[in-house]
Amino acid sequence: MPLKVELKPGERLIVGDCIITNSDQRTKLYFSGKTPILREKDILTAQTADTPCKRIYFTVQLMYLEDDIEKLRQQYFDLTSDLVRAAPSTIPYIEKINNEILTGSLYKALRTTRQLIEYERGLLKNAATGGSGLSADGETDGGSQ
Repeated sequence: MPLKVELKPGERLIVGDCIITNSDQRTKLYFSGKTPILREKDILTAQTADTPCKRIYFTVQLMYLEDDIEKLRQQYFDLTSDLVRAAPSTIPYIEKINNEILTGSLYKALRTTRQLIEYERGLLKNAATGGSGLSADGETDGGSQ
């Protein structure tokens, strides 16, 4: 079953090592095969990878696009080790991402890393407001005052 991608006018898409830019009309594309594909909204650059979890996403993204886990394995493990030391509550996300990488499911690893970024966003927001913390499911740890 082919992958269907609908592009908005002017939207970009990475297919393998090519960047495709849509014209001024909405377009539907159908892809068959195993070439890595990322929509513009799912792409991070080195400049936009400005948090620990976004740097992990960027590294997994490069693994996916280059189809080369080994080349970036050490960088990935350095980033995830630093994150787990700083925020142990991220371990369930990291374990799931690790499993996806080990099974070669790099696109699924990217989706899980997006969840990790959302969790990080909650942690940072909670820290900025002086909250008590979040559990791994994104809920506040609570605790009565």
